Amino acid sequence: MMRHFLNLGDAGPDGVKAILSDAVARKAARAGFPKGQIDADAPLAGRVLAMVFEKNSTRTRVSFDVGMRQLGGSAVVLDAGSSQLGRGESIADTARVLSRMADAIMLRTSDHAKMEELAHYATVPVINGLTDLSHPCQVMADLETVIEHGKPLAGLTWAWLGDGNNMLNSIVEASGLCGFDLRIGVPAGYDSDAGFIARAGAGVSVLRDPVAAVAGADIVVTDTWISMGQAEAGEKLAAMGPYQVNAALMAHAKADALFLHCLPAHRGEEVTDAVIDGPASVVWDEAENRIHAQKAILRWVFGQI
Repeated sequence: MMRHFLNLGDAGPDGVKAILSDAVARKAARAGFPKGQIDADAPLAGRVLAMVFEKNSTRTRVSFDVGMRQLGGSAVVLDAGSSQLGRGESIADTARVLSRMADAIMLRTSDHAKMEELAHYATVPVINGLTDLSHPCQVMADLETVIEHGKPLAGLTWAWLGDGNNMLNSIVEASGLCGFDLRIGVPAGYDSDAGFIARAGAGVSVLRDPVAAVAGADIVVTDTWISMGQAEAGEKLAAMGPYQVNAALMAHAKADALFLHCLPAHRGEEVTDAVIDGPASVVWDEAENRIHAQKAILRWVFGQI
């Protein structure tokens, strides 16, 4: 049976646990290695990943490329503007062609329906590098970061501040799969996808008071208020203002709380310099862990874990 990774639910709780365990172990095993050195077992030797980008990328592009090299494989990059997708070739035909030329496909796009169509027609695994609906690869790196900082996932309290976007949808999904509570601090009118919340269960609560959301939290998370492709919106920025993660708000979380942000950050909007550069911040570990989490995701879609 084909293994796609379009959302965390595709892996399920056991798959997520296995991916995280592999990511942590494989990262530890290559401590001190040069970034381009191949892992000792080279588990994806001879495999090719086709990476298709319809949206800008830094972390996703570099981490998948470096990750494939470390696993012994290789990656090919296609940008929409320089490929036939940019000239109107269908997703279905692209899926058929890339399935003949690569062993897996990673797509980064806006419309989640494109991701589902690609997976429907592909005969190789498809991985979601980001859509407007969800960002599961980033959240796997977030989970890995929390674990490596000594916080077992089950029983934690996470607090989300800001927009109900794709990142939040995937964190909601992770809450239900990993057994942590999630308090969503979001202004009215900017809620996340109701379907994700319903499936996650009773551990997810939606609050309008940012202080109540953060109070006693183990993990505090935010993201940009204006996502890629969205027009600047003064009304939205005004609504989000009280949800800025600053020192005063972080003071309501636990003393050893961690701060996460998927980056890039709009410093001075959703987070202040004092927080993102402060002692609670683990955002640079989080960014690095995109490599290790995605290596484990790649191994999972190929049935190796």
